[in-house]
Order: sequence, then structure tokens, then C-alpha cells
Amino acid sequence: MTDAPRSIIILSHNESPFGPSPRALRAIEENLAHLNRYVGDELDQLTAAIAAHERIAPEQIVLGEILDVLGLYLSAQGGPGGEFIYSEPGYTALVDAVAPAGGKIIAVPLNDRLDNDLPAIASAVNARTRAVYLINPHNPSGTVSPAEEFIAFVRDLSNRALVIVDEAYLDYTLDPERRTVAGLVRDGHQVVVFRTFAKIHGLAGLAIGYVLASAKLARSLRQIGIGAFHGLNRLGLLAAQASLADSEHITAVRTAVAAERESWHALFRANGVSFSAAQGNFVFFDAGRRHGDVTAALAARDIAIKQSYPALPTWLRISIGLPDDNVLARQVVADSLR
Repeated sequence: MTDAPRSIIILSHNESPFGPSPRALRAIEENLAHLNRYVGDELDQLTAAIAAHERIAPEQIVLGEILDVLGLYLSAQGGPGGEFIYSEPGYTALVDAVAPAGGKIIAVPLNDRLDNDLPAIASAVNARTRAVYLINPHNPSGTVSPAEEFIAFVRDLSNRALVIVDEAYLDYTLDPERRTVAGLVRDGHQVVVFRTFAKIHGLAGLAIGYVLASAKLARSLRQIGIGAFHGLNRLGLLAAQASLADSEHITAVRTAVAAERESWHALFRANGVSFSAAQGNFVFFDAGRRHGDVTAALAARDIAIKQSYPALPTWLRISIGLPDDNVLARQVVADSLR
């Protein structure tokens, strides 16, 4: 008789442990018998739903998880040597993709609050800048730039370069409508917004997101097959549309995550631990020792944490899990801090 495999608690990818909307699950179940069919009207239906949600023209929407492809495409435009500015440490899917076409990555350190250092980013822009990539809330720090200041900054910077704003975690904030820069896309500024259904919507396994861009850029992306039906799947499109309509589920997940996040922050305050003002579905803190020491302690309790940030070697990001998982993880972290 063999022992049953141990259950691993994964707190490393910022996935939603609360799962998808019941409406999304119902849409998937109702269409499982139709997997023999290619994508049809579902693509246009989701595009129309996003257009209504974002108050933007359908032709300015490109579906898919396309950050890496977008980076490669922009790097190839104009030949090698284009510079791509981003905050370090940061999520690197877009900037990692620019090298094959000769793109150059320009990393700007976060400021002392672990925010995007907006003045330093602006100073790094020059004639070679192909795009500026910003994440708000940032990953891994989770910090959010002040709404009015950030929107004004992106608007002004877009007069000098294309600005790509990744808003993957924006729905975890209390006021995403006030913080989004989608209005700048609507108003014709040189801005691209990325959103995903992988985070608060809980559809990470279906790889569905979207980009808001100028009609010209969106058309160019579609002409090379990005966002085409053959790169998407019916279940992802149907689930995303159903989830987009379920505001109650989004609110419930946001509330649950905020409560768990505050419990983490209370632990840090009680132990005198430095931590960021994270507003996503994760926390970011200074463990006061090398990353591997804490991850090893967590791994011994079957909690998987894999992130490492060379620029901040003692800092650790932990995703928000289910309440019982969070309690266990906090116990391990508290013990490691002693």
C-alpha cells in the first residue's frame, strides 16, 4: 500500500484560490459537449461585451494573453535597437520577448516605497525608446500609484513614447474605475492597456485576456494573426463573457482577498517587518534573510513559493490563498521571523 500524495499549497503564481464565477463554470459545463466545434460567434460576443464594459470601440480590442507577442511585435517594428523601459523588479513577460528582434531592455529600479519611479522612468525615455511598460498595481510589490498623478503621467509620457499599462491586478483595488488609464486609449493617446481574466476572474487555466489599443495598432496585430479565432478556445471565450457579467463574484473575491491581505499586514506590523502597501492578491515583505531560507521553511510544510528577486534578495512575495492556507503560511513565516 502506497501513501497518498501530499497536497501542495501553491502560493506563488497569484492565482485566485476562490475559483471562477459560478456563471463561468455553468457556461463551461453547458458547452463541454461542443468541443468538436471551432470558435464562431463567441469571439465577437466577448469583444462586444468588453467594448461595452470598457466603453471603447470593438476595433480597439485584441483578445488573448498577448504580452509576450506584443513585445516581440513592437521590437520588430523599426528594426533592432529599440529600447523598452520597465520597473525592476517587475513582471518581465513583455520585455523578455523583445530580444529576438534586437530590442534592448532598460530597467529602472522601484523607488523607496517600492512604487514605479515615475520621474526616473520619464528621464530614461529618449529617441530610441520603443515603449514604456508599467504595471499598476505593480508586480511583485503590489503598490499602486496615486490615481490622478499616474493618469496624468501616462498621458504626458504618451506624447513621447508608446506607454503600455498592465492592469492585471487593478480589479483588486477598491476603485478600479478611477485608476484605470483606459480612458486615455479612448481619447486617442499613445497608450495600450492590458487586462487578463487569469487573476480576479479565476480563469488562469484558460489563458484569456485582452488589450485595448489604438484602432491602427489593434488592426496591425490582427493582420498577423494575433487575437484570431484559431489562437483562442471556445470555453475561454464563453467563460470570460459570463464572468465579466458577474460583478457580485468580483466584489466577493475582492473583499475576501482584502481581508486576508490585511491579516498578513497585521502580522508584519506586529513583528516590525518592512512590507509594501500591496493592493493586489499577494503580499510583499522583507523577511530579513535570504529568500531561500524562508521558502525552504514553507516547502517543509508543503507550501510552494518560487519567486526570487536579485535586486531585493531578502524580499518575498506570497500569493493570497484560501483562509486555512493563509493561516498555515503565516504561522510558518512568523516562526521564521523569530
